[in-house]
Amino acid sequence: MNVLLIGSGGREHALAWKIAASPVLTKLFCAPGNPGISGSASCVPLNVEDHEAVLAFCRERNIDLVVIGPEAPLVAGLTDVLTDAGIGVFGPCAAAAQLEGSKGFTKDLCAKYDIPTADYQRFNNAPKARNYVREKGVPIVIKADGLAAGKGVVVATELGQALEAIDDCFEGAFGDAGAEVVVEAFLEGEEASFFCLCDGKTALPLATAQDHKRVGDGDTGPNTGGMGAYSPAPVMTPERIAQTMRQIIEPTMRGMAEMGAPFTGVLYAGLMVSDDGPKLIEYNTRFGDPECQVLMMRMKDDILLLMKGAAEGALESMSVSWHDKVALCVVMAAKGYPGTPRKGGVINIPESLDVEDELEIFHAGTAMNDGTLVADGGRVLGITAMGKTVADARQRAYAAVDAVDWPDGFCRRDIGWRAV
Repeated sequence: MNVLLIGSGGREHALAWKIAASPVLTKLFCAPGNPGISGSASCVPLNVEDHEAVLAFCRERNIDLVVIGPEAPLVAGLTDVLTDAGIGVFGPCAAAAQLEGSKGFTKDLCAKYDIPTADYQRFNNAPKARNYVREKGVPIVIKADGLAAGKGVVVATELGQALEAIDDCFEGAFGDAGAEVVVEAFLEGEEASFFCLCDGKTALPLATAQDHKRVGDGDTGPNTGGMGAYSPAPVMTPERIAQTMRQIIEPTMRGMAEMGAPFTGVLYAGLMVSDDGPKLIEYNTRFGDPECQVLMMRMKDDILLLMKGAAEGALESMSVSWHDKVALCVVMAAKGYPGTPRKGGVINIPESLDVEDELEIFHAGTAMNDGTLVADGGRVLGITAMGKTVADARQRAYAAVDAVDWPDGFCRRDIGWRAV
């Protein structure tokens, strides 16, 4: 199979690394890719916002399957363009991608199909949102409705913080994503991530993970795209997984099919787990980053065949198996993130790390400058290790972090703290 992978982050490096191991792969391209991905794929300078250019490339290179990594091309309808042209795609159509592209859409779906989630209201102007927050009090959650790279959510513990978050959205801090705001009740519990492969009819459970969203140790500071993750998440017991499938995933699949937008691709449920069971915080319509890194490390099976099955509606007869070990990823970010990251700093990765078993360094925001690896983004590297326990995997990952020479980088030192 000839495959085109869309994206340039740590998630895409993990996918490229896993796809490249498939015996059914003929050629793997990635647009635009990054220096790490170039070890597994041929990186091509395609403008993925130019759907016609992507389509032309697929025809020219006889691409059998396009794997869309990030959310923006999905919401923008790249799947629709390629599918209409007869090219296989792993990733939902634009209508189904609304599950991530509009938090209000998802909350309305939950209300219609009795999917457990937090109470909410939608607002398209600041005064009404501010009055609602004053009425409800804090803690309360303010969300920009659209795509905001993981940064459009504020868990407000003070009234002034909540009002400021509302103003930020309506004053353009997140562009068009903040034109509407969802205000939610604050949920108590432990967060977990749950992933399924979907083909429009069947949802095949994958695995669980736990992400660390806040920038600082002890879950302090602003939200980020994710500072680390581990898999599996102990809080997601077999009973809770079955409950999630029954009460959250299956009604969502049914609802999307009934509205004429059957969901295909990967459905990622962000959950809050308490004694009452799992509740949906939000959906993502692609693999998480850095959750993808730990999932790909633990997956035993051929991800390419599974993606092909999802694209072709053949998941009913498929299964997926996992290594019993724990995988843990520590994100190394550039100083200044999640604000303005410090770019251009030289990164030296010891060659010994490249050959260590069950350890992978996935590139996210990196670039090459005259043959030298440099930082070129906020989240820059995902140091991912396997171990018998969370503590073992964490020790290996942090040993590798400490071996990387990058003065402009930082990381959280407590990834996996809940399990440890």
